[in-house]
Formats: sequence, C-alpha cells, structure tokens
Amino acid sequence: MKIAIQNGTIVNNNEQFKANVLIEGDRIVKITSDEIEADVKIDASGKFIMPGLIDMHVHFRDPGYEYKDDIISGSQAAVAGGVTTCLCMANTNPVNDNASITREMIRKARECGLIDLMPIAAISKGLGGKELVEMGDLIEAGAVAFSDDGLPVSSSSVMRAALEYSKMFGSFCISHSEDCSFCRQGVMHEGKVSAILGLKGMAREKEEIAVSRDMLLAKLTNAHIHIAHVSSEYSLKIIEMGRKEGINITCEVTPHHFSFSDDDILQNAYDANFKMSPPLREISDIKAIREALKSGLVDVIATDHAPHHNDEKIVEFDRAPFGIIGLQTLVPLTLKLVKEGVISLERMVELTSANAAKILNLKDKGRIAEGMLADIAVIDPDIEYIYDEKINRSKSINSPLFGKNLKGAAVVTIKSGKIVYKFGE
Repeated sequence: MKIAIQNGTIVNNNEQFKANVLIEGDRIVKITSDEIEADVKIDASGKFIMPGLIDMHVHFRDPGYEYKDDIISGSQAAVAGGVTTCLCMANTNPVNDNASITREMIRKARECGLIDLMPIAAISKGLGGKELVEMGDLIEAGAVAFSDDGLPVSSSSVMRAALEYSKMFGSFCISHSEDCSFCRQGVMHEGKVSAILGLKGMAREKEEIAVSRDMLLAKLTNAHIHIAHVSSEYSLKIIEMGRKEGINITCEVTPHHFSFSDDDILQNAYDANFKMSPPLREISDIKAIREALKSGLVDVIATDHAPHHNDEKIVEFDRAPFGIIGLQTLVPLTLKLVKEGVISLERMVELTSANAAKILNLKDKGRIAEGMLADIAVIDPDIEYIYDEKINRSKSINSPLFGKNLKGAAVVTIKSGKIVYKFGE
C-alpha cells in the first residue's frame, strides 16, 4: 500500500521545507513537490512532518505492575504522542536483568505492532548494586543500554566495572544521578518552598555529586555515560566541563523539568502529581535547562513516563510515589519552547529524534529522507484540546496537565509505513 502525506512542511534537524512524502512498504520512497498518486492520502496543510519521536526513557511497568501501564497501553500512549521508538527502563518485577525478560518485552511489543521497544537492562542483578548482569547475553537478546534507574549504583567500583563492560559490548550506561545517602528521606526539592510547606527536601547537590562521580568514571574508563533527567543548574555546568575535557558524556532533560518548578507544588495545594524524582527545582534551574536546550549542551528530551495508579497518588504528598506520565504531553510542552523562542523547530527534531538516533546508532531513523524507515509524526502546532480520559491512552492519569487545555499534538503517527494513530479516533 502507498501512503502520501501532502502539503506539509518537512522538518529535520538542519532544515525545513514544503514537500509531499510518498511511503511504500516500510520506507519513505519519494520526497517531491509534485502531485503523488497513492492508496491513502493524508492532508498535512499547516502541519509539520517530523521523524517519529524517540523517547530514551520510559517506564511501561511490564512485567509486574501492569495495573499502572503495560506494553500495550504504553505503546498506545506513545504513538498518540508521536513517539515510535521507546527505551524501557529495567525496574520491573521481576527486574529486567536477564535475557529471557528482555526477549519477552520485545516479543510483546512486536505482537502489539505499534512501536519499536528497545529495552534498557539493569546494570546489577535485582537492582542490588553489587553483582553485574550478564551484559553480553542481554545485548544479544536486544538490550541497548544499562541502567539501575530508580536505584542508582552506589558503589563506584561496580559502576566502573559496568562502564568498562558496556564499552566492550559497544553499549553504554545511563545514570539516574542520585547520591541516595544524601536524600534524607526527602520528597521534594530542598529550598524555600519545602520549608514553607513543611516537607522534607532533597538538596540538588545529591544529583550533582552523582553526576560528578559518574563523569569521572567515564573519564577513567573512556566509556560513554548518559545522564538521565538532569534537573540542576550546576549539574549542567559539570556536564559542560566534561564535554570540554573530551569526556564521552551525553544527557537528557524532561519536559516537566523545563516546564514546572517547586513553586507549582505551593500553588497547587500539595498535588502529588507534581512529585517526581529528581524533584521539580527552582526557577533558576528551569532557566539553566532552557539555556542548555538552546545552546546544544542537552542532547535529548525524554519523558521519563512513569505511570502510577490514581489511588497511589491521591494520598498525602510525602506518601505518594514519585513519577509523572509524559508521552502525550511531550509534543505540546516542547512546542511551547518553540513558540517562546527557546528552541527552533529544527532543534526540536534534534532533541526528540535525531540525536537519540545518533546515540543509539539507528541509521534509518531520526530523519525524513528517501530510503529512511517510514517512522513519521504529523504534528499540528495549532490544535487545541483538553487532555482528558478521551485523549489519554495510558492506564494512569498522574499528570498535573490532566484535565487541562493543551495546544499542539501529533495528529497522525506512522510506524514502519503503517498508520498507527489518528487524533480523535
């Protein structure tokens, strides 16, 4: 079957231009200004034709916590957000620390047929931080990287070994940068707002200490370290220093960390949907993240999509779990950066697709071009809607944006040449 996307503006990381796109099979076969004959025609007038988004940090809770989300509902939420490739973290139950679980996750996603699921395996067995997983077996099974996300490796010796072995297998480690010995049972950012609210705070230094350590270990091993969900202004300064020194360090930020601050917890009466790890920080940190997005220091925007059942979140703030869903709010929040002049449309593609494809060595993704895999998001920057149960595809609703008016969305998502989502259907 041939699919034509007509009258839209193609946006890549280094260009934008008006053209029509012809898809045949699972590939983009022609980009032209001429009229195209096809079995299915999609009118993209006033819309952007972007590469399918690649989310390097999601939690689908499968296996073990399927009441929050599973691979099917997570995939549905992904394509509703224009995301066609997801990297799932390992903190499932059982933990993704062996090849059989990795293979089963990939099998479920293929059976669902909506996205490419690329598992991130644990660094240590059972997320215990002591004994390394069999990295070679996991890579062979389909794992693409390693992380003890949520329970960061406290032993520098174990983390060094993880970096050395991941390098041997042509992979890398992802650091949930947190010195847990310094958390002090905190539930939000330590600062003026935590003092006003009477909640235990977590100093930003707990992140900065861990970023420093893992960057130094990457320097020692000459391995690749990727820093997840950077939230602190000084963490960005540390990463910038490492880049100048030639250390192989990349990083990601989340939409919630460039959109909200700890003031939002104060203004929203202890709403636990604003509780996440790392926590929402101060306005100065938001400004630093936005500047890093603009300057090119940040490589990737990732959602850290972390679903929790509503019953788990409607409790006292300090008892609620950390986490926010984000797959379907990635596009509107990032488009808001574009509208505010923080980044360009081209930089949006770089942050949400092209750079991730480069990091993961996905040579046929991250760009709209002839011969590339037909993973495409048709983005309407002007569509306005209420993000409610009719729109939401996750099993969970733990987002401070749920029930709010949003602007901008993926209105058509195509995966490997198949239309897998249409807005409103």
